[in-house]
Formats: sequence, C-alpha cells, structure tokens
Amino acid sequence: MKTTISSIAHTESFVIRTYEIDHEKICTPPALIQLMDEAAMQNVIDLKLSVWDLEKEKISWVLMRKYLIINRLPRLGEKITIFTSPAGFEKFFTYRDYKAYAADGSLLAYSSSTWLLMDTELRRMTRIPDFILSLNERMPAATACLPRPNAKLPKFETVHFSKKYHIGWYNLDFNQHLNNVFYTKWMLEALPIAILKEKKLIDFQIEYRMEGLLGDDLQVEIQQIDEHTFLHRMMKKEKELACAKTIWQ
Repeated sequence: MKTTISSIAHTESFVIRTYEIDHEKICTPPALIQLMDEAAMQNVIDLKLSVWDLEKEKISWVLMRKYLIINRLPRLGEKITIFTSPAGFEKFFTYRDYKAYAADGSLLAYSSSTWLLMDTELRRMTRIPDFILSLNERMPAATACLPRPNAKLPKFETVHFSKKYHIGWYNLDFNQHLNNVFYTKWMLEALPIAILKEKKLIDFQIEYRMEGLLGDDLQVEIQQIDEHTFLHRMMKKEKELACAKTIWQ
C-alpha cells in the first residue's frame, strides 16, 4: 500500500479485499466509507492533528455530517485511490472532502463532511484553537472543494421497518463511543433484504446528533418515502442519536 502526501492533502491507494465485498464481489458502502476514514486518519496523523496528538489539549474530533455520492462501487481485487483534504473552517466547524478514483482515473465516489472538536472532559463542543486554525493558509481554494453537507433532512414521521442493536466493546472507536461506520452499517442493514440485495446505494446523507456508548440498546427505524428513497433514524429510547436519508437505484 503506497502513501503519498501533497501539501495539506493526502492520497492513499487500497486494493479491495474479500471482507469488504458483498455477494456480487462488490465493495459495500460501509467498507468504502471505512477506507475513506482510514485515509483521513493518516492525513491527520501526518498533520500531527490526530486524536492522540490532541490528547494533551483535552480535545478530540467528532464527525457531525457526511454526504456521500456513489457513481460506482469497486470490485474485489480492484485498486482504488482515495484523495482527502481538510476543506476549510467556519465558526466551530471544520470540513473535509474525500474522492475515490478507479485505476483509470474515473471518479468512483465523493463525499463531504462536517466535523467539530469535543472537549473530552466536559463531553461538549469547544472552539477550534488557533494552532489548528493556522492551517487555513494551506487550505485548498473554495472552488476546489466539494459543496458542504448542509442540506436539512426531511422530518421523520412513520416507522415502516425497524431493527434492534446493542453496543458492544468492538463497536467503539478511539473516543469510546459508537464508531461512525457502525451507524452507517446498522442504519443500512435495517432495510428489507430485497433492497440491500437488489438495489445499489447512490446517495447517502447522515447527521450524527448524540454519542452511542458501551452497553446502549438502540433501535434503527426506517420510513420509506418512495420506491428509491428512505429516511433512517437511530434511537436510544426517546433520544435520536443520528438520522439519515438514502437513495437507491
């Protein structure tokens, strides 16, 4: 696996492995998101802004929103290249872009995301410190960045499908809350099997609202809007941990 660094951005290549595919030997959406996350982690490690670098400041990165468009999912054994870069600051928020390319240079998928910094002692949002804001001079031009994921999701009204989950130790991330990939996996797999087996995810928006913690019992609820569109929400009793919208074809 070859890694290169260019300016503030990061580019990394991966080969799709057997545990990242479905029954058709195609990479699953959660697996693609996980590869994007890995490239981003390597980026912040190289920038010395990883969760471990920030421990002494008692702050950590928290994902708030993600918007993913999938043109095509890669197949088993296919080599892909993921480009990721910070994409600017706005008040309490910072943004990050991702693009996944096939070997021929075609764009497989792209994603924009919104992050904030959490005070790890108070477990609440905190301001971005100046030593991080100083990266603003190295940010790509706004015209080179993806649109920010600011679209408001429709109101969830009716439960058509649901599935229960329990957060175990291996569902946690380095912040000791539910890993964002499990939000995606669990929200998607609560759909009817026929949707997962026969249709392809092309558009995915998710908003993270609360932490899921070890031992929590959760329920994913889904509302079907039309033949291709679904609303998802992850509930802990009466509290909404996350909500999402998916489009399938």
